[in-house]
Amino acid sequence: MEQTQWYKDGVFYQIWPRSFKDGNGDGMGDLYGVIEKLDYIQSLHVDGIWFSPLYPSPGADCGYDISDYFDIAEEFGGMEAFRKLLEEAHRRGLRVIMDLVVNHTSDEHEWFQKSRQRIDPYTDYYIWREKKPDGKLPNNWASMFEGGTAWQWDEVRQEYYLHLFAIKQPDLNMDNPLVREEVKKILKFWLDLGVDGFREDVITFISKAEGLPDDIPVPGAAGILKYNHGPHIHEYLQEFRRDVLSHYDCMTLAEAPLVSPGKALQYISEKDPEKHDIDMMIQFQVMCANCLFTDYVPMKFSLRRLKRAFSRWQKKLYGKAWNMLYLENHDHPRVISRYGSEKYRTESGKSLAASYLFQQGTPFVYQGQELGMTNWYPKSTSMYEDVQTINNHLNSPEKKRLKLYHRASRDSARTPVQWTSGKFAGFSEHEPWFYVNENYTAVNAEAEDRDPDSVLNFYREAIRLRKSLPLVRYGKYREYYKHSQKLYVYERYMDKEAKRIMQKSTDAGKYEGKDTSGRLLVVCSYSDLPEEFRVPKGFDPAKAELLLGSEKEAAAQAAADGTILLKPYEARVYLFHD
Repeated sequence: MEQTQWYKDGVFYQIWPRSFKDGNGDGMGDLYGVIEKLDYIQSLHVDGIWFSPLYPSPGADCGYDISDYFDIAEEFGGMEAFRKLLEEAHRRGLRVIMDLVVNHTSDEHEWFQKSRQRIDPYTDYYIWREKKPDGKLPNNWASMFEGGTAWQWDEVRQEYYLHLFAIKQPDLNMDNPLVREEVKKILKFWLDLGVDGFREDVITFISKAEGLPDDIPVPGAAGILKYNHGPHIHEYLQEFRRDVLSHYDCMTLAEAPLVSPGKALQYISEKDPEKHDIDMMIQFQVMCANCLFTDYVPMKFSLRRLKRAFSRWQKKLYGKAWNMLYLENHDHPRVISRYGSEKYRTESGKSLAASYLFQQGTPFVYQGQELGMTNWYPKSTSMYEDVQTINNHLNSPEKKRLKLYHRASRDSARTPVQWTSGKFAGFSEHEPWFYVNENYTAVNAEAEDRDPDSVLNFYREAIRLRKSLPLVRYGKYREYYKHSQKLYVYERYMDKEAKRIMQKSTDAGKYEGKDTSGRLLVVCSYSDLPEEFRVPKGFDPAKAELLLGSEKEAAAQAAADGTILLKPYEARVYLFHD
């Protein structure tokens, strides 16, 4: 089958199913709720949905511990609801992307239960090691979720098994060709059902260093240099592409911790088929503007750090590979609380949206992000559910832990979506499985839909605009005010190289008749005070057209003398005509 690059013109909406919408009244989000809200999703002008795991799971890591790859969990509606969802989504022109989690399974998966009993052919489906004569563990690798060793003793098998994440998430042995065949069966099953692609969870971890040697003893991350980008990673990903994925018009998106643009090009290069294992990568650098590697090592927010990450990926991948763009997902706290301002929630929510929606790449919007949802602030650490949160800083005093969790917990992104100001935020008619953020009476989809100046309607307008502009799809990127800690300003423009790329693109016909001249200038304030902005040299203020503004009263204002006084967190998108 011919593979197109339909995802390059798309915008995706991520759904974390437990917290999106309860459709059957049991307090848990499900696919019936998603079907109910498909028209809302379509109103965002997005082109597809990425679902976090929907498979049967004991729930040790909220669905990322899978016990059956060939089914949909009953709490989400089962396969019948999924088939209906797929039909209804496709009828609206919405693609559906599944989460592929094959670094590990649940310890309740049939494969693991048979492996621990040494039942063939499952004996070596996981990474097992005997106890050393001196009593030491197989190596010094650490668990990212448990805070201690990545090895767990199994009484049945009388050996240790490796778990890079929770104890109930044993790592698969991808070096076993039978395991890789199982992965291919999973891919083919869902693609044959009509799924349009996969987001591949920590896929760069699936090939471990031969012999599983000790690593530098970095607290909480020992081992990552020995299993991230392992010796056979490209071989295995190419095998999946060659044997299955290349036979479908689908897309693949890989989660890739600690990846640089240069390293990413070894996976997603469009110039070299042997370095095109997958289509896009989820990099973590844009998530590190207020932390060091992880949200649990906090730092002061730095706009310059965020801008460097944005600019580096835009420049390094241009003409060589395709970017995935995001500012929120299920693994991080809410971005307004991290990078914006809860005091200026609406304003900073719009500025953050403009900051990434007009870059080159495929944007993803996480559920509730388009509403400007913020962090959740419970009164006790006992109210948290997330395994990663619970196991972080266990020995710290309650007050210190609570403050850290308020800032860093993934649970802030997992509170139920706020649909109305009514009971349980309109998420369910019954008490939800998890706490609702207390600000739902003011922050909810019903109120924002009615408000033309809301974060929600700004997202709608921004996504509609970006999809109409060839400059966004094909143009080059240039940053201004690089050293400013108050302003993020970038340009999208067409030069000879950009026009050549557009001419060669099989999708260029979608922009037939649309003007490719001019220069797009995106101006985003990150200040809670008015900020003076001067149009960069080379731009003629008299030729500026304001395409989008976060402040409605500024819509008619042109940059007459080249100087603009921006309001707190104001955002503007200009087209400067040639």
